[in-house]
Parts: sequence; C-alpha cells; structure tokens
Amino acid sequence: MDAPTHRWASLSAAEQAQKERYEARYAAGRSPVMLAIERCVCGCDYGADSWTTQTEAERIAERLVLGSGSRLLDIGAGSGWPGLYLAEKSGCAAVLLDLPLAGLRIARDRARTGGLGDRISAVQADASAVPLASASFEAISHSDLLCCLERKREVLAQCRRVISPAGRMAFTVISIAPGLGEREYRRAVENGPEFIETDTDYATLLLQTGWVVAACEDVTAEFGASCRRQLHADETNARELAKLLGEREYAERVSGWRSKIPAIDERLLRRELFSVRPASAAGGGLLHAQQN
Repeated sequence: MDAPTHRWASLSAAEQAQKERYEARYAAGRSPVMLAIERCVCGCDYGADSWTTQTEAERIAERLVLGSGSRLLDIGAGSGWPGLYLAEKSGCAAVLLDLPLAGLRIARDRARTGGLGDRISAVQADASAVPLASASFEAISHSDLLCCLERKREVLAQCRRVISPAGRMAFTVISIAPGLGEREYRRAVENGPEFIETDTDYATLLLQTGWVVAACEDVTAEFGASCRRQLHADETNARELAKLLGEREYAERVSGWRSKIPAIDERLLRRELFSVRPASAAGGGLLHAQQN
C-alpha cells in the first residue's frame, strides 16, 4: 500500500499551520504513553486523532452496512482509525485519504503488518479536492473532520460526487449549540476544534450538497465522558507526558481539557453522529433527521 502525493487546493496560513501540527502529533502519538491513553479514552491504539470510540466505530460500520463487497472511503483517515478497523471487521476494501503524510505512513505500516495490505490503499489529498472517480464508493466515513476544516461545503460536495447512487455516508462532527448568547458562543468557539464555526447548521449543509439525512444521533454525552477519561489519563500519566511533550505543552493540554468539559456539560458544544444518503437515492426529498 503506497500513499501517492496529489495536488491539493491552496491552503490558507491557518490550514498550513494545522497540517504541520498534525504531522508532528502523529510521531508523538506512537509513543507508549500516548497509545496507553488512547486505549483508555477510545478503546483503540492507532494513534487516533478523533473522539471516535470503538463502540462508535462499530455503530458506524452498522450504519454503512459494510461487507466484503463494499468499497469504503475514509476521509481524514490520519493513522488509520477507524478506517483500518472498519476494513478489518467488515472485510471491505478501503481507501484512506488525508493531507498529513505522516499519519498515512503509519496506517500503511499497520495495514501491512495486519495482513490488510491488499485491501487498503492511501491517497494524500485535500478533502475539498478529492482526486478519485465519481460514484466509486459504496460507503464514506469521516470522524470529527468537518469541524477541523474551513471548506466544509466543498468537502460534502466532493463526498456526494464520489458516492455511488445507493451508497451511504456516516460521520461524527462537533458543532456549536444553536441559540447561544455572545459570551457562551465565544466559550464554545474557544473550546471547540479550530474551524468549528459554520455559516449554517449541518443538516442544511447536507441538503445544499445533495444529501438526505436518514438519522442524526446526539452523542454529546459520550463526548463528555471521553473528555473526562482523557483528563484523568493525562493526569495519571503526567510525568511521562510532560517528558514527551514538554512541561508547557503538557500544562496547556490539561488546562484545555479542564475548560472543555464544562462547555460540553453546559451544552455549549454538541457532537452528533450523522447517517446520510445521496438525495437521488431517496427521491430527492429531505428526510427529517431522527433524533435519538
């Protein structure tokens, strides 16, 4: 499994800085202490960079109806979580797409050692400019990706282009709760992912880009529980983390979790699991999201 390099849309200064941070984080993410924390928080040890737990990954697999005949595109695949896991459990073939090359190399090595190399390929590309054929995937997944990107609408449009007419997409995303006052809104922005702000809600974005929402599950409580496990694990492993990251970065990291948890508890932030289909596959109308 190789990771060919493709051209991508011109990155803003903020996006380029973000890419460089991710490149550095993947190396640290393979350290024993970081993998131990990941197992505690998410139940996996891929060097993951999303909040998707193993339980959520299994729910995503069910919603995508993955099987040995499926072809999955995992966007923002990072070091392989949950794309490799979904491929291993379902028998599907998978393409892992992301911009930081360091994560894709880690995923490539894991696929090879895990006997998945013949079913896995990797593409280094911008999610807003996917260099893959139209209607070529039965399933698409992405985990807490859109809230970390500026060009959300373009990404959803690209997903719509490469999905087959009867395909499915499932993804998690963190967003700002509606109806907040100015102070609460700023707290949400400060405690959310870098590009959490949107010009409209995700249900509308999906409708505008040719998707039908089949179900939308609120997983904010699970998000909060994961953040609590993260804080506890970081504090438990304080010495090793401070040695790995440096005292200042460790202190900022822990401070961030302590600030984020109240914002989640007060419902300033929310996290949702969407299951969607191409609009043409559902008669072109918008289904009401099923809130669970």
